[in-house]
Amino acid sequence: MHRSLRQLRPLVPTPKTRPRPAAFAALVRNNHQDAQTTVNASGSSSGSAPNASDEHGSRTTHFGFKTVPEEQKESLVRNVFESVASSYDVMNDAMSLGVHRLWKDAFVARLKPGARGPQRCIDVAGGTGDIALRILDFAREKYADRETSVDVVDINGEMLKEGYKRFKKTMYHNTPQIAFKQANAQCMPEAEFPSNTYDLYTIAFGIRNCTSIPDVLKEAHRVLKPGGTFACLEFSRVNNPLLSTIYDQYSFSIIPLLGTILAGDRESYQYLVESIRRFPPQPEFAKMIADAGFTTGAMHEGKGGAWTDLWGGIACIHTGVKI
Repeated sequence: MHRSLRQLRPLVPTPKTRPRPAAFAALVRNNHQDAQTTVNASGSSSGSAPNASDEHGSRTTHFGFKTVPEEQKESLVRNVFESVASSYDVMNDAMSLGVHRLWKDAFVARLKPGARGPQRCIDVAGGTGDIALRILDFAREKYADRETSVDVVDINGEMLKEGYKRFKKTMYHNTPQIAFKQANAQCMPEAEFPSNTYDLYTIAFGIRNCTSIPDVLKEAHRVLKPGGTFACLEFSRVNNPLLSTIYDQYSFSIIPLLGTILAGDRESYQYLVESIRRFPPQPEFAKMIADAGFTTGAMHEGKGGAWTDLWGGIACIHTGVKI
């Protein structure tokens, strides 16, 4: 059920550290043990295997390196983000050596919010509000725009509460420029998110955690106005063999250790590393965006292409336009 954060405010606070469900911890441990058979010599996934069926005909998807029933993934991912919500920026710092902040700046600068007048934006899987804040600051500082607005949408109430706390320290708090809404990116309620509403749809480091990427893309296409822009920033596939080897060593050896040290939570960080390796490579994801009805650049990286690699493909920006 959709809820805005005006309704979320009175929610009973939850402890910052939650007991880890035994089944969740065991599943992530098994993922790690299976990693050597799932990852090729360079550490990259041997296939993204989006959504398939098991021998009983049940729909399955991946949770890290493990195949799970579709109906289980949402709760497993929710456990991860409830665990890391209060240390989410620290988590991203650990996973990118702090460079995620530069990538987010470049992402928003590329979109130029406010350049063509006030825009109505939606930032999905954006609970902590860091992309929304960058959008509003960019529009205000570059174009003296105080009318552009952002609806921050996340399935996880704990993440939204972190974003709400962040915005309480800003000039945008309690203004029409920002709203926090709890909803599933795969099926946002039509009554709350009407079709043909938004000028800009952003999703940063979130789409790989969704159960059905095609459903997320279809919803993005539905809620955007004709001429509206879809923009995704996500960890992606490193193409340089040397950089790939170094990055994989850091990811699988250091990041889970940092999770233990910084947050007392190795399992969540292990899942997040594995989820990156299961995300489709750049050409495959670009084709999924086009299949959802968006017009993209040509199927290559760089100028005139459908995507732009950052730091050799450690992260990537994909864009598409609804015609």
